[in-house]
Amino acid sequence: MNKWIRKSLFVFISILTFGLVTPAQLMNAVNAESPKDQDVFEIPAGEDGYSQGYFEETKFNRERFIREMILQAETQSYQKFGQKIKPVIENEFRDLILPNMEAAIEQTALQFPEEDLKNLVITEEPGAGYSEKIFHIKNSQTGKDILRFHVRRDMPPQSGYWFNFHYHTFKDNFQTHHNLGAIYWAKNTPPKWMN
Repeated sequence: MNKWIRKSLFVFISILTFGLVTPAQLMNAVNAESPKDQDVFEIPAGEDGYSQGYFEETKFNRERFIREMILQAETQSYQKFGQKIKPVIENEFRDLILPNMEAAIEQTALQFPEEDLKNLVITEEPGAGYSEKIFHIKNSQTGKDILRFHVRRDMPPQSGYWFNFHYHTFKDNFQTHHNLGAIYWAKNTPPKWMN
């Protein structure tokens, strides 16, 4: 749980400051015992009024790619759940499924050179109704999918409805279900996605 608190704080600070103050700098300031121990990060503003540090922080790198993909993955997932499903499963999704999505995205990012990651994007619209699609990560240059994140409705006998989260990868031509986890819904039929 402590890991998620740190990650949540990291994402929150990143969004709030838009890269002007990195979470590491903030944590150094918070953990410092005296003002002398704090990192000083004064950066002179350029001629255009923007600090050079902002542009350095916004340069593309693997960590930034992963962070942005995870934020988009969470947003797309909540959009898929809609207003009826999201409030019921949101906490379990964040605790159980999202860390596994993050691990899959990180593993995939390590398989590509950093310059190729610039071409990987998340599809913009989750599948509605009964569609399994949450989002796909594709190469914007070739249009080919790299990862496909899906959620399937399962109804094992006498067990009610479950949401089975999984992903497929281009490595095996999207044949294998890589399990991310399952969340119980209830005995009654869940609403359609995006309702």
